[in-house]
Amino acid sequence: MGAKMISDFSAAIFLTALIAIILFFIWSFKVKRLQLIHKFYLMLAGSYGLCVIALLGMKLTKPDNTLALMFWDAWTNTMGALMPVFCLCIALIFVKGWEQMPRKSMWLFFIPLLTILVVWTNPLHHLHYRVFSTIRSEIVFGPYIAVTGLYSWLCQLVSLTLMINFALHNKSRLYMLQCLMFTIGCLCPLTVSVVATVTSTLSITATPLSFIVTIVLNGIAIYQLHILDIRPIAMQRVLDWISDCYLVLSESGVVISYNKPFEKILASGYGITESRYLSDCVKKEDVYKKTAIYNLLTAVSSCQESGSTITYEQAITIDFGEGTRKNYYVVDVTPLYIKEILSGYVAIFKDVTQLKKSMQQLQDSQARMMEQERLASLGQMIGGLAHNLKTPIMSISGCISAVENLVEECRDNLEDPDVTADDYREIYGEMEEWFEKVRESSSYMSDIITAIKGQAASVSTSDEVTFTTEELIKRSMLLMRHELMSSGCSVATEIEDGRIYVIRGDINNLVQVLNNLLSNAIYAQKQVGGGTITIGVKRDEKVLKIFVRDTGPGISARVRERLFKEMVTSKGIYGTGLGLYISDAVVRGKFGGTMWTEDNPAGGAVVGVSIPQSEVQEENITKGETVGK
Repeated sequence: MGAKMISDFSAAIFLTALIAIILFFIWSFKVKRLQLIHKFYLMLAGSYGLCVIALLGMKLTKPDNTLALMFWDAWTNTMGALMPVFCLCIALIFVKGWEQMPRKSMWLFFIPLLTILVVWTNPLHHLHYRVFSTIRSEIVFGPYIAVTGLYSWLCQLVSLTLMINFALHNKSRLYMLQCLMFTIGCLCPLTVSVVATVTSTLSITATPLSFIVTIVLNGIAIYQLHILDIRPIAMQRVLDWISDCYLVLSESGVVISYNKPFEKILASGYGITESRYLSDCVKKEDVYKKTAIYNLLTAVSSCQESGSTITYEQAITIDFGEGTRKNYYVVDVTPLYIKEILSGYVAIFKDVTQLKKSMQQLQDSQARMMEQERLASLGQMIGGLAHNLKTPIMSISGCISAVENLVEECRDNLEDPDVTADDYREIYGEMEEWFEKVRESSSYMSDIITAIKGQAASVSTSDEVTFTTEELIKRSMLLMRHELMSSGCSVATEIEDGRIYVIRGDINNLVQVLNNLLSNAIYAQKQVGGGTITIGVKRDEKVLKIFVRDTGPGISARVRERLFKEMVTSKGIYGTGLGLYISDAVVRGKFGGTMWTEDNPAGGAVVGVSIPQSEVQEENITKGETVGK
């Protein structure tokens, strides 16, 4: 087993392979982040390189130097015992997606380590070789050769099975090509090893030469096809380019990994680096100011205690050199479990800066539209204010004239002996009646002014107040009285059992909504020559419903499906479509309710508001009324 056993051609191939492996190692060490699959491929290639060195050593050793040949042979058997296991590990890492080897997988190396021990101590027990010879036909193997041979075959067969099964379940062209490369790479040394076992005609270099195919094809699958490293690299590239930040911590709080946005926004400013404890980056002023890093550490601690995801908002001021900008993030700190054992945490900073800006712009736009609608509605009500106040003012004026006449009559009769005390009492009684009418008219005017004043207030009023459904209907009726009278419509109330409900919120907001519903109902009712509009209040298990029902032409299906979702009107040039759209926004924003519409069985439409029971209480007193023209 020396120069005769290893031909010059085989030696040239081995030398070329060794040079290629050395160059490959030099290139590999320039890569900063090696995945687990790459590390095991390097172990496989390195083991083969050491085996080649031993074979070249045999080539250069004289045939009569038995001790040296035994040394080189033990070296080749050592590497030969490890290479099939490395192939199996590569297959397991690829199929299982391991990022680190489980502890149990270390048992795979038990037989190879035992083989190494047996090989190097063979002269003491002869379990591996009973007779060692430089001539292949004169070698007599010991009983242990069956153990190492069978285990080597088993590793390669399991590797083949894993890869073929994976290819069949993942019918991707890329995976199929990968698995084909890996299968051929494993099949070559397995076939040669089986043939070498059953026959003595093969050269000692046959099995090592067959492993060249394994090394080359596995290398193509891993590096050229990028099968095994493209996913982590692509994922890291994606994570580096997204605006969201992420940080991975170990169970003890050691920084494992983070992306470029996190490095730019937080890591660089706080001295956060991989393999450093996050708590070491917190300074005293961070605790006092409750900075982002302190809040993150607190969230990780809470996550550890609760075992669940912790979510919070975080504002971070970023320095751009020319100035600063405040970014807003929603931070999720999630525990990472491996086989139900807490192994670390991942913190994701979701950038919601643009979302907050868009929401603020939407709120501002909605507030402007609500204010425009309120002012438009207020303008219409002020237009009818003169008509609403004309009657009580004229009534008061008449009362004053009547009282003046009675005063003058009293003054003229002071010297008249025929005027008795009973006459004066009669005059005083008439005065009281006129004063009572003045009080009634003044109260009516006061109610109108209060209603107008309430609607003139900004819709953003958010005082925690309450009002009753009776007050709501009364105020709305005062404001809409002129429009109702001029359109030839009357209003009837339909209160369930005459109950009065107390609603939490600002009455002016809901008055604006009810006025809009009444205005729409009046427009619909006018198209059929007037009639009765019904304001109803009823309560079920979940909500309080306040609705307006008319007997007009109804709402078309085309308009109904867009109602409350966009600004739509059926009034043509006389409508803007803002009314119900804004009303729905008011009901949702101020009362947590919804708006709805349905057909009136008697013809026309029913449009209403549903307010959650949590915003409603019931008064003890009950009352019902009908309001006409």
